[in-house]
Amino acid sequence: MKISASLNYAATPHEVFAMLADEIFQNRKCIATGALSHSVSISAKDERTVIVSTRDLPTADFPSFVQSLVGATLAITETQDWGPADAQGARQGVITVDIAGAPIDLDGALSLAPNGHGSVQTVQGDLRARIPLIGGKIEQAAAPAIESAINVEREIGQAWLATRE
Repeated sequence: MKISASLNYAATPHEVFAMLADEIFQNRKCIATGALSHSVSISAKDERTVIVSTRDLPTADFPSFVQSLVGATLAITETQDWGPADAQGARQGVITVDIAGAPIDLDGALSLAPNGHGSVQTVQGDLRARIPLIGGKIEQAAAPAIESAINVEREIGQAWLATRE
């Protein structure tokens, strides 16, 4: 199942990326998505920046058939691997989301680019559940949670950048 989102920010790509690579921002994002517990690590090496967040999320809002497969919580690891910025601050990256103990994951592409008076971050991914016969139903159940997390990131990011003007 395709996941696609554009996150618009009233800030330069350099400012947006500084936010994305800030541990406090990543912690706020994890908390705002309802994580019961979480951890964040950010590393930079050879012009690449890797942001890894792990979080335990409750499954109470998931359909019962999903809860029966994964239990009361999901252990999710999100990895963003960003390449170097060009002269305008634009970057490309990849994202992976793995769910421990569940046959579902997301792999995709990230971009950050100037857009009018600000910037746009895009997420394009493939959500896959590798369970015969019911994989599509699981993808349909998981997609709203992923889209909600992306919307939370947008809201937290816009608020973050507004306080730094």
